[in-house]
Amino acid sequence: MPFFIVRQDITKMRVDAIVNAANTELREGGGVCGAIFQAAGPARLQAACRQVSPIKTGEAVITPGFDLPAKFVIHAAGPIYHRWKGEQNQKLLRLAYMESLNLALENKCESIAFPLISSGIYGYPKEEALMVALAAIRDFLADHDLEVYLVIFNCSDFVVQSSLMEAVASYIDENYEEAYSDLRRNPVDAERRSMQDSGDIPVSMKSMIDGDGPKHASFRKSIVDQSFPCREASEDQLLDSSFQDLDERIADLDEPFNAALLRLIDAKGKKDAEVYKRANIDRKLFSKIRTGKGYTPGKRTILALAIALELTLDETDDLLKRAGYALSHSQKFDVIVEYFIVTGQYDVFEINEILFKYDQPLLGAG
Repeated sequence: MPFFIVRQDITKMRVDAIVNAANTELREGGGVCGAIFQAAGPARLQAACRQVSPIKTGEAVITPGFDLPAKFVIHAAGPIYHRWKGEQNQKLLRLAYMESLNLALENKCESIAFPLISSGIYGYPKEEALMVALAAIRDFLADHDLEVYLVIFNCSDFVVQSSLMEAVASYIDENYEEAYSDLRRNPVDAERRSMQDSGDIPVSMKSMIDGDGPKHASFRKSIVDQSFPCREASEDQLLDSSFQDLDERIADLDEPFNAALLRLIDAKGKKDAEVYKRANIDRKLFSKIRTGKGYTPGKRTILALAIALELTLDETDDLLKRAGYALSHSQKFDVIVEYFIVTGQYDVFEINEILFKYDQPLLGAG
């Protein structure tokens, strides 16, 4: 099942269980804890908590959700942050997430929403708290199917590694709203421009190459004949070669999206489960994509699959094209994803952190 970061009030999440960043006495507190108590109905939730309290730091217990959209509230006690107890802090915070996730499975939940535990009044640095949360959730999802949300109330509270943010920001500055590289998108034009810049084609000849009419066509033909001296070949040979090349191109273009995807999975030596988990999509959606039957996934799903398969930029372009999509430098989302592909960083969760920070849709189902 996929994992998403969302900006929302956790008390409004329509999931099977939400997690309360609780104190060990399970009493109504401030911040997220207080908001959950008030939305659930404080008297009834407090009465339910009294039956299962107290708990230790790192532990979690479950109660009904009462007036909440969620069926359950899982109360997880995260650690109070102490700088000199870094390893213990991390161990206890991770345990709080893992205990909550296990409780969700035990109670047959299919979806769960977390706040960033311990990052409020307990003082855990937000960047470190996020790293622990992501690592715990990802490790759990590697072996279990559960739809997981990390709920951030305020985007400014979401802190991403500064060096990565700077690198992405620099790439966006250089590429956003600019045309794609001529060398990659229009190799013929790029070759001609390169020849002109190097002096191989005089500037005065450019108008003859680019112009219209019989005179210009004749000139272009003479340039081609000089550049590709294969006059010895017969007309029949040239015709056969042309048709063969055309047939190959048409066959390549006619390959449906799902067939191209399965071919790439085999070529990359990966298994289906590995691909859909790394792509942050669930098994049911992947099965639908795999069988085809007239279904074509959305662009975000295709890009997630490209990341999971560690495709190059050209391979990604080709896969998108088969579904009728393309990357564009006029879209910030596309530029951000392109940065990770060209730099060889194929971690869909890390990409989604950056996309979330830029208020962009996330990779995965869509």
